[in-house]
Amino acid sequence: MSKLNPVNLPGITNKRSGKKTFQKIIRNYDLYIFLLPAVAYIIIFHYVPMYGVQIAFKEFIATKGILGSPWIGGEHFRRFFNSYQFWRLIKNTLGLSVYQLVAGFPLPIILALMLNSVNNNSFKKLVQTTTYAPYFISTVVLVSMMLIFLSPRSGLVNKIIELFGGTAINFMAKPKLFKTLYVLSGIWQNTGWNAIIYVAALSAIDPELHTAAIVDGASRFKRIIYIDLPGIAPTIIILLILNIGHIMSIGFEKVYLMQNDLNITSSEVISTYVYKVGLGGNSLYGLPNYGYSAAVGLFNSVINFAFLLVTNKLSKIFSETSLW
Repeated sequence: MSKLNPVNLPGITNKRSGKKTFQKIIRNYDLYIFLLPAVAYIIIFHYVPMYGVQIAFKEFIATKGILGSPWIGGEHFRRFFNSYQFWRLIKNTLGLSVYQLVAGFPLPIILALMLNSVNNNSFKKLVQTTTYAPYFISTVVLVSMMLIFLSPRSGLVNKIIELFGGTAINFMAKPKLFKTLYVLSGIWQNTGWNAIIYVAALSAIDPELHTAAIVDGASRFKRIIYIDLPGIAPTIIILLILNIGHIMSIGFEKVYLMQNDLNITSSEVISTYVYKVGLGGNSLYGLPNYGYSAAVGLFNSVINFAFLLVTNKLSKIFSETSLW
């Protein structure tokens, strides 16, 4: 009968592993000090505020505070699910997010592949600078530019339409055009910046692979298909998972600035609805209701988290690449 080796016992192994990890931390303490600001930021601004999530299950009364407000369970959630706004908000949020993902996600990859194929460094730098620049324009300035260029009276776009015999169009007042305007302006602003990570990933591919492929007679297109794309595939998958994980989190600022009474049927999304219900206090949604808006925001976060888990699991099954 074989004897157990004490070194291989689970308890002893775990203790030794933990001791080694602690020793590594002590040896490299100066590196871990650099992590403290980031860790502190995450704890203070991401974990501590979770304490306030409980108002989604309470009838929040400001004078009584969070702890003193009475519990009402899932009443706010039931109210939201039974609201006439529910399906319209889901449709608008998902529709805008999916449209943005389908139209905008592949373009930075294509731009990075094109830049990687350019041999003229001067031209390459010019294109990179030109495509990166719009990212640094603030959301307010971007929407203001859209209002100016698309103005039905003096906008450049409508002047061109009228020049060719057409009739001026009030683009910002058309509910059917809202999603397209939002997505196209986002593509113009973010494509160049989002391509940076793909350009970096392409630079890490071994040049000898391309040299060998050229010797074998492979064209540039085939080298992109069989060398470049597989080389950046893990990066593409990780970024796709992260994008799907935020599919219900359409940016508030831009949507809110582009909204008006004429396009509200297609522009009202969950983030703007939460703001109006929780802080807006306008005539459409009545007085501010912090508990109800917190419940809607929590529902949105849970859906995002579910999308993230499912996408990550599917990616792990089919591609063996995942966040964890």
